[in-house]
Amino acid sequence: MIVGLGLAGLVPLSGHAADKVPPGNRNAEQPAVPGASVRRTKAGKTSFDIKYEKVRDLLKTDSRLVGKIKKTASAYQIAPIHMVGAIVGEHTYNVDAYDSLQSYYVKAASYAGNSFRFGYKDESIADFVGRSEFSECSGYSDSYRLWTCREKVWEDQFRGKSVGGKSYPNNRFSAVFFQPFYAGQTFGLGQINPLTALMLSDLVHEKSGYPKLDENDAAGVYKAIMDPDISLAFMAAVIRKSIDDYRQIADVDISGNPGVTATLFNIGGSQQRARALAAKRSTGAANWPEENYYGWLINDRLDELEPLL
Repeated sequence: MIVGLGLAGLVPLSGHAADKVPPGNRNAEQPAVPGASVRRTKAGKTSFDIKYEKVRDLLKTDSRLVGKIKKTASAYQIAPIHMVGAIVGEHTYNVDAYDSLQSYYVKAASYAGNSFRFGYKDESIADFVGRSEFSECSGYSDSYRLWTCREKVWEDQFRGKSVGGKSYPNNRFSAVFFQPFYAGQTFGLGQINPLTALMLSDLVHEKSGYPKLDENDAAGVYKAIMDPDISLAFMAAVIRKSIDDYRQIADVDISGNPGVTATLFNIGGSQQRARALAAKRSTGAANWPEENYYGWLINDRLDELEPLL
């Protein structure tokens, strides 16, 4: 369990002391914000500063939400500032914050009872992953390895290719098969996409007790990512997994740098990125992971964000 709520309250998961990433940003100035985020914000006739202030004020005034963040963070043995960082980053650069936690419950309820499935055109996700190309994944029983394997098969053998007379888009697995409504749709408080939720289903079941997810029950997956309580659990699981990956693969402890965990929450691929960092560290080409524009903001505003907890 976490003794305190600050970064210093983290309890390491093993006796080995990995190299601790120094606090703060490695970049003196904020890295460039992607054009898509800039265009989306301009289209909404708002600004990043306004969006940041809105989500900051939501956290400042909604003690119920902050209480849930603290409780969830404790279950996953992470400092709650990591979850605050991810929420602030998502609602500053990707989506707009609602005015209250209750509004997220209302949004989640709007999906209840809908009938839809995951798939591409007339091919369901069950039929797709049942193809012989995915046989190498059949030996995995845990959700993270299973869906990571399936995503790799997609990248290697299907993405942007024609297989068996059927052409597949040159796009991410999650975008092609797991967005049944429209491209670029949003996913609730934690902004967890369905594929990420399927990957982390076992960890969330273990730590929070929520039912394991089934790709054939798209409505059940949407309930998990849209319901604020369950979404917070998946958010914590993403952060926990990133911290573990960097410790185990790169021998680096990122648990004291919310800007780095926010960056990984934003861009994903913590295993691959930890491997790349480990390779660079072995040659002396790099010492520490660097924050992107999203994580840079979190580290830059810690003086404002930490008091919210």
